[in-house]
Amino acid sequence: MDRTDIIYNLAEILNCSALKYEPLSKHTTFKIGGAADTYVRVTSLSKLSAIIKECMDSDVDFMIIGNGSNILAPDEGYHGVVIRLDGDFRKISLVDEDTIYCGAGATLAALCKFASRCGLSGLEFAWGIPGTVGGAVFMNAGAYGGEMKDVVYSVNHLTYDGEAGRTEKDDLEMGYRTSVYRGKKAVITGVTLKLKKDDPENIRARMDDYMGRRSSKQPLDYPSAGSVFKRPEGAFAGALIQQCGLKGKCHGDAQVSEKHAGFIINKNKATANDVKSLIREVQTKVFDETGYNLECELIIL
Repeated sequence: MDRTDIIYNLAEILNCSALKYEPLSKHTTFKIGGAADTYVRVTSLSKLSAIIKECMDSDVDFMIIGNGSNILAPDEGYHGVVIRLDGDFRKISLVDEDTIYCGAGATLAALCKFASRCGLSGLEFAWGIPGTVGGAVFMNAGAYGGEMKDVVYSVNHLTYDGEAGRTEKDDLEMGYRTSVYRGKKAVITGVTLKLKKDDPENIRARMDDYMGRRSSKQPLDYPSAGSVFKRPEGAFAGALIQQCGLKGKCHGDAQVSEKHAGFIINKNKATANDVKSLIREVQTKVFDETGYNLECELIIL
């Protein structure tokens, strides 16, 4: 019996949706990835704690997945349990006149809409980023001069040992595409955000402006995982890649976008190996020609 069958059976007992051999291509914005042995949607903190405890006790590998917008899943799949936060983890509520509590499984889009309806400003930069709130905090997502660290007040989590805890703003160590959670054996479960009151029409106008900029500059009509590389100090990854004549470069159906060289797109049926080969070629050529070492922002599982 596959060890993940233990988790699958527990998920059914807990009334969590569970699937065997679920293609990760269905759960990543790249539309790439083989099957996970078991895929579970967890709907409450107590159920998440039970699933993680059983994974730890049974020595079963597991990972938390958000919207799958910043990951490249392997062609051979994932030999373990993939956990998606759902139910309670997608709820958003107003705490007071300028404070929102949001479950980690909610999308940034849902959070931005909620904030704008409440007349709360500060999240406009995140409108159009295709991730979940937990993932955005984990990597300190940002755009157009804004970052999650600007609005996050505290973060709730569940350790792999099953202890619920909270990290305050000053201890989050949020930097460029990183946070304390990158090195923490814990699952982000919810986020408290402090925003500023503003007219909903002004907020919406800024959101529309940012979305217009995204649409005009980014290849949103193809599956991708957003910006592949971190911004190197003193330069821009996309500009360096374009400078090296790599716009439109392909490996199989993976292509450096002709619209924005910082993106790699899935033109049709790209594999993870296609993408990885293309990343290596881009990194090598950019380093050889410019001296810049491009570091992946994309998480390669």
